[in-house]
Amino acid sequence: MTMIEALRSAMDVKLASDPSVIIFGEDVGYFGGVFRCTAGLQARHGEERVFDTPINESAIVGLAVGMAAQGMRPCVEIQFADYVFPAYDQITQEAARLRHRSNGQFTCPLVIRMPTGGGIFGGQTHSQSPEALFTHVAGLKVVIPATPHDAKGLLIAAIEDPDPVIFLEPKRIYNGPFYGDHSGKSVPWASHDGGEVPEGHFVVPLGQARVHREGAGVTVLAYGTMVHVAEAAAAAAGVDAEIIDLRTLLPLDLETITASVQKTGRCVVVHEATRTSGFGAELIAEIQEACFWHLRAPLLRVTGWDAPYPHAQEWDYFPSPARIARALLEVGKD
Repeated sequence: MTMIEALRSAMDVKLASDPSVIIFGEDVGYFGGVFRCTAGLQARHGEERVFDTPINESAIVGLAVGMAAQGMRPCVEIQFADYVFPAYDQITQEAARLRHRSNGQFTCPLVIRMPTGGGIFGGQTHSQSPEALFTHVAGLKVVIPATPHDAKGLLIAAIEDPDPVIFLEPKRIYNGPFYGDHSGKSVPWASHDGGEVPEGHFVVPLGQARVHREGAGVTVLAYGTMVHVAEAAAAAAGVDAEIIDLRTLLPLDLETITASVQKTGRCVVVHEATRTSGFGAELIAEIQEACFWHLRAPLLRVTGWDAPYPHAQEWDYFPSPARIARALLEVGKD
């Protein structure tokens, strides 16, 4: 399956097995979503289970919070992550706090799906990576899959979770096993066969990272598209890198991270979002606290630029295999 097909399969499985699951958002019903993730689900499960909404992100999430508080399990789509900001108040002030402000009388089993990142020449308002704005909020869980297999298993786990989950989907790898090169052409993944996706129900637990590539020379922490770009970089540089696919940013699997960094003594953090106050800064702080006496070199970050998303320079903005390779070679110096 492609990632789109895997996500659709996850929603299909949950709609068929759990009558409390409901899917809605802008164009997700009749049209099947702008990226076709929900194509055919309305015809299969009916207009009361899969339906369209007005162009009003605050209303979409507010409605979902109310439904979740009353025992339903809404899985809503924000058409692009860039559009989520009108709903930020509902997410951070209502959904994230409902369990705690009610002393456990109410929960909010809500999933908010959002295509994230660049790679489709979408420009400034269709290409942002806002994950750090949600990892700062207590009460939320934040997920970013890197393979179709994990996309399906993580989405099923998210829908079944009793608390609100921000589910970010890297649109650059939506339609196939590639990460793209400087020109935007498709380039196959170096190895991991993430396209094999089981039929039916299965779960990838939230909060568990995955060792994407084993190695002993340096640890690379990445998520989403950057997992595959980092793999290409390690191969190009000839570096024995251990690549950790975080999968879930909140809760963070610090045990897997620290075990790898303590083994290698070196670490490079890669993410597509802007550098300043990006999630990489939190990762570096956690590693510094947990692994200081094991480090053999400074911790490095390879990130997007601290600039509004540059449409005309999109492929320079991304952490490229070449940029990551230089960091791997730099951190490997004795």
